[in-house]
Amino acid sequence: MDETSRTRQAVRDYVASAEQRDWRRFGELLADDVVYEMPQTRERIRGKSAFMQFNQEYPGDWHMEVRRIVADGGFAAAWIDARVGDEHQDACVWFDLSEDGLIVRVTDYWPEQYEPPSGREHLVERW
Repeated sequence: MDETSRTRQAVRDYVASAEQRDWRRFGELLADDVVYEMPQTRERIRGKSAFMQFNQEYPGDWHMEVRRIVADGGFAAAWIDARVGDEHQDACVWFDLSEDGLIVRVTDYWPEQYEPPSGREHLVERW
């Protein structure tokens, strides 16, 4: 398996193990010094133990499903359908993997929906 394929599979396994609450498998995918960041809230978690605890304690009945993964070597971006109860969000998650295939950095972008500014209605279609 080449590096790009290995990276793509690691991201699939990351989402699947989190969705299944398979914390043993989830932990096996992470480097000990993994860094997790959420730019919108300016939060950073350092280390596998803290990151795993963050996920295990995350409130609500949350679920994730991969819509698309784009990978290049040891880097990947995933479009993830995330749900907590009835609330749905699309997430864009960036992954960096080490040479030995472990996830060393996860950056989660959780875009909030908003109304577009006026003046471009003649150019766009809303859905």
